[in-house]
Amino acid sequence: MDLRDLYQDIIVDHNRSPRNFRLIDPADLQAQGYNPLCGDKLGVYLNLRDGRIEDLAFQGSGCAISVASASLMTEAVKGTSETEARKLYEQVHDMLTGAETDVDPMDLGKLAALAGVREYPSRVKCASLCWHTLIAALDKQSDAVTTE
Repeated sequence: MDLRDLYQDIIVDHNRSPRNFRLIDPADLQAQGYNPLCGDKLGVYLNLRDGRIEDLAFQGSGCAISVASASLMTEAVKGTSETEARKLYEQVHDMLTGAETDVDPMDLGKLAALAGVREYPSRVKCASLCWHTLIAALDKQSDAVTTE
């Protein structure tokens, strides 16, 4: 099995059995996101405790890339500080868009499975929707995030 197959297996697994797919009620912070190109809609919910993201979850519907990305994001971000979450957002965003960066996708653990998405520009918005929605929640943005 090569690396590409392993990554595809991670995406399929997280789409079929998304982690942290639930509502946090009440949530300290939340935001809604929408990708009109693909029809992905999701909400991100989180609770903060002592400067850390104690709990993070999402709900909604979307394509396999969108759901898998949100599932992977919740696993990677839960337990981090807000600053660490924002840094991870920047690293993933750079990886997805192919921006010049010093970040090696292999340093991102399972999130590296999303690196192949950049080969399909129309799918980058699917993979990045949850990340933009997370930042909107941290910024206490009341308007829904859109990828357009």
